Amino acid sequence: AAAAQSPPPSSQPPLSLEDCVRKALAAPSPVSLARRDREIADRGVSISRAGFLPGSALSSGLVYNSPWRQDRSLMSFVALNGIREYAGLASVFQEIDTSGRLRAEYARAKAQQTAAAASLAIAERDLRRAVGASYYRLLLSRHLADALRDVLAESEAFEKRVRLLAAAGEAATADVVKAASQAAFLRQALMAAELAARLANQDLAAYWTEDVHTPLNIVDALENPLPEPAPPVSEPAPYLRRAEFRLFDAQRQGFSAQAKAAKAALLPRLSWTFQYGLDVNTVAWNNRGYALYANIQVPIFDWFRARDTARQFRLQALQVADTRAISERRFSQEYRSALERVQQFHAQVAVARSQTELAAEDLKLSRIRYEGGEGAAVDVVVAQNQLAQARANYYSSIASYMNARLDLEVAAGR
Repeated sequence: AAAAQSPPPSSQPPLSLEDCVRKALAAPSPVSLARRDREIADRGVSISRAGFLPGSALSSGLVYNSPWRQDRSLMSFVALNGIREYAGLASVFQEIDTSGRLRAEYARAKAQQTAAAASLAIAERDLRRAVGASYYRLLLSRHLADALRDVLAESEAFEKRVRLLAAAGEAATADVVKAASQAAFLRQALMAAELAARLANQDLAAYWTEDVHTPLNIVDALENPLPEPAPPVSEPAPYLRRAEFRLFDAQRQGFSAQAKAAKAALLPRLSWTFQYGLDVNTVAWNNRGYALYANIQVPIFDWFRARDTARQFRLQALQVADTRAISERRFSQEYRSALERVQQFHAQVAVARSQTELAAEDLKLSRIRYEGGEGAAVDVVVAQNQLAQARANYYSSIASYMNARLDLEVAAGR
């Protein structure tokens, strides 16, 4: 079980948290989907910018009109230009943005680009936080298993010693039962801890590989010197730097731009077209010419469709503003909560370290007193439980502190 729990020897250096994050960012993930969304939004800006520039096209065609039955030199459809009409034209056309529609579409595309960039930042941040949580969960589960393994070894040694004393008539049967029961309890707890460690290993490895069963060789950050809490910032509301607020602002700007684009349907639209080439009944280059067309379209009545559409988008913009206000209060609470937890868990680590040292000393003295005939076996059993719990509390406090630091980074928008 211990071999399955511990990482195998490897020539590769152990993975740090940043190494794990780098691997997760390089693998397909919600971050890669967010990158695609940003690329799509970038193309949308290019498309909307092209609307301000003239377009061009080449066209050619042949129209055949059947002759008139009474006079074969005349065509039967008077709306056409002849029996045969040949066309080969180069055209340049452009819409003049008199209504503001093109500008509104460009503003909407820019807002979508900003929103996609903010969503990418949120996806990267959330992935970093998730990998960090899995990283510290794996370290904690391994330390808990190691602590139980050490206490189990002590418990089994004590059980063996009690059985020898009982065989010599120096210990009661009740002492043997207590020692054996404690060892069995610790074996069951160790099996559960090793299972938790294997599952934590799979959870972390799944961020970048399909081989989730192989134990990961990672840096034991829980044994490194504990970093001090960051000094308080002078900024009154650092949580406003969170990417969510950039996303909210971009969404509101996008809805406002869509409202302007909808309202532009009520304003006149002007466009022009220039054509050069052949539009003749007989193909001859000398018959070439050019034409210039100007078109203005003035809306009259659309049953309030444009007005209601614009109003709908403005309401959505107001809805985003309300969501932003709600999130501002919630993010403020998360920031203050993260600050409190960082300070509290940092203080708990020192207490848990002292508790572990005292529990180890208590177990040592309890065994000495029992073997000297001055103490009961139950004192040793209780001391073993206290040592296991103290070690679990110590490493849990460190893991909680490191996770709280990650939460503070998120809450402060860093």
